[in-house]
Amino acid sequence: MTVLDLILEPLGYDFMVRAIVTTVVAATVCALLSCWLVLVGWSLMGDAVSHAVLPGVVLAYIVGAPFALGALVFGVLAVVLIGVVRDTGRVKEDAAIGIVFTVLFALGLALVSVTPSQTDLSHIIFGNILGVSDGEVMQIALLSAVAFGVLVVKRRDLTLYAFDPGHAFAIGLSPRLLGAMLLGVLALTAVVALQVVGVILVVAMLIIPGVTAHQLTDRFGRMLLIAPIFSATCSVVGIYLSYWLDAASGALVVLVQGVAFALVALFGPKSALVSRWRGRRV
Repeated sequence: MTVLDLILEPLGYDFMVRAIVTTVVAATVCALLSCWLVLVGWSLMGDAVSHAVLPGVVLAYIVGAPFALGALVFGVLAVVLIGVVRDTGRVKEDAAIGIVFTVLFALGLALVSVTPSQTDLSHIIFGNILGVSDGEVMQIALLSAVAFGVLVVKRRDLTLYAFDPGHAFAIGLSPRLLGAMLLGVLALTAVVALQVVGVILVVAMLIIPGVTAHQLTDRFGRMLLIAPIFSATCSVVGIYLSYWLDAASGALVVLVQGVAFALVALFGPKSALVSRWRGRRV
């Protein structure tokens, strides 16, 4: 079997085509958002929202509603609760995040334990991208388009907010409103990635691309190009590997991203190894 056969064979199956298209779409919007999350320092916030959507997913399963609807409601709820806990008491933001996401995640696990036995926990936790339907593809594409549109249209305001909230306020922008907008997009994007890699691994797709891009450049504009290309490429490789190895697709997508990040961290322009090698040449 030639290399071309290895590439073309999976494309002969409709479920593989849907999986690749859906994963690339989700990976692109997650990577775009990850650049701002890394810049603002909201990695833990991404972790919180991705775990907090679990009870929403379980409740949606129980009542027969779309997973995305329940996840979106609880993603927004998590963001609101974090703000309430932080602003109404003497609680720092990291502590508020830890409290809210662990309580909501525990609520989700409790709901799973009392639902009928036919509940497929593995699909909720690890995703089910190879079993995604045409309707779910359209759903993910629509939510991705909304998140992508907000990030592109408001990219300058959000970038200014990330770099210098004080200056943003001085020129008439509302840092609180921009922060709320970014959190809203985070909740929406977590829903998009949920069916691709599941609740547990969503945070990887929201963090690894932005961190990797930052290892390659200090220019934020270039990060916004590098991160989506990196994430989409890793996603395609991960889906192909899942087909040939008959392994969990979401896990392999994240593993490929992790390996790529490790290579960039070790041999990229900012790595200690490269700096040491350049020092020896000088």
